[in-house]
Amino acid sequence: MTKDSRLPNFRALTPAQRLAHIADAAGLSAEEAALIGAPGALPLETADGMIENVIGRFEIPFGIAGNFRINGRDVLVPMVVEEPSVVAAASFMAKLVRDCGGFEASSTGPIMRAQVQVIGMTDPVGARHAVLMHRQEIIDIANSRDRVLQDLGGGCRDIEVHVFEDTPRGPMVVVHLIVDVRDAMGANTVNTMAEAVAGRIEQVTGGTVRLRILSNLSDLRLARARVRVPASVLSTKDYDGAAVIEGIIDAYTFAAVDPYRAATHNKGIMNGIDPVVVATGNDWRAIEAGAHAYACRSGRYSPLTCWEKARDGSLVGSIEMPMAVGLVGGATKTHPLARIALKILGVKSAQELGEIAVVVGLAQNMAALRVLATEGVQRGHMALHARNIALAAGAAGADIDWVVKRMVAARDVRVDYAVALLREKANPS
Repeated sequence: MTKDSRLPNFRALTPAQRLAHIADAAGLSAEEAALIGAPGALPLETADGMIENVIGRFEIPFGIAGNFRINGRDVLVPMVVEEPSVVAAASFMAKLVRDCGGFEASSTGPIMRAQVQVIGMTDPVGARHAVLMHRQEIIDIANSRDRVLQDLGGGCRDIEVHVFEDTPRGPMVVVHLIVDVRDAMGANTVNTMAEAVAGRIEQVTGGTVRLRILSNLSDLRLARARVRVPASVLSTKDYDGAAVIEGIIDAYTFAAVDPYRAATHNKGIMNGIDPVVVATGNDWRAIEAGAHAYACRSGRYSPLTCWEKARDGSLVGSIEMPMAVGLVGGATKTHPLARIALKILGVKSAQELGEIAVVVGLAQNMAALRVLATEGVQRGHMALHARNIALAAGAAGADIDWVVKRMVAARDVRVDYAVALLREKANPS
């Protein structure tokens, strides 16, 4: 159980000191802490079993976002990401809002869809009725393939039948299996069920089954989060909180009316979500696919968050999106650091993990809009990005901070400028 998600002066500590703090707060064993802190946490033989043609392992920074309070519980959030400012931005927003209630989150049940495509019929509407007449039989066939899931309280719950009367390949019927996958992401489960029912669906419809696969538009498996922030919390020495709120709502409205802006708006949300998904060994491509498809559900591409002003002038932000993540199966079980990340989070269900992920996405979006509405994106991002540039230019040791300060002061963060600064330092005229 996490003691406290606040991480005072965390940035000033060394990586080893940070790890020691997190290990104590999350109750990690010495062996688990060592896995995080040392290279080679993923054994090569394990990696070789996860994907094909393995030649090595590729490391990405593993960080912790602090200060999060979600549904009254303090949460330390593992994030695996290479982009500067992401972890800092999420942590800062969580720090701003924790004293005004933190984040609220909820979710629907872990329901996934499998699709069975049927072609070669002249009577697609009649085929739909035929499938529905055999609804229970099809459900029973699907459930016969996973008794363990049923014992856990899951299983195929229902079917839907969608008719496409006129396609370039003729009439098409698509049967959806509606499956409660419990704490799994569910891809293997629903794909197996789709395979199992294909033959019976062919018999019932007189058609030919082609594709039998899940849909990543998991619109029955949604996670939601909400935050309410008084204007006083957003006030700084340079900006009035009420004016910041107006700026945030203007920035959101831009995304709501313009898909070009909405794409970048939603990318910022995924800056927060993807690192949590990666850290826990889940499929970030599936989450991205579902997110962007859901953003188009109205017929045009739109933002996944909404920002409004309450009657008392407070800023109210919310997010709702598909969140097909799991605690069992796949890399969540095979990757040692994924298991440790889940322990740090302290989650008990896949639904809770999804709720945390969307909270971080909402926090990340709030951070981006706040910066855009005030000082602009470059100023806040510049100092964090400058360290990467200094390293790329060849800076080492004390020279890193020296180059960073010079570049930030000049507002000129480029590799060639960093190289010139290092050359100037080494050969003063």
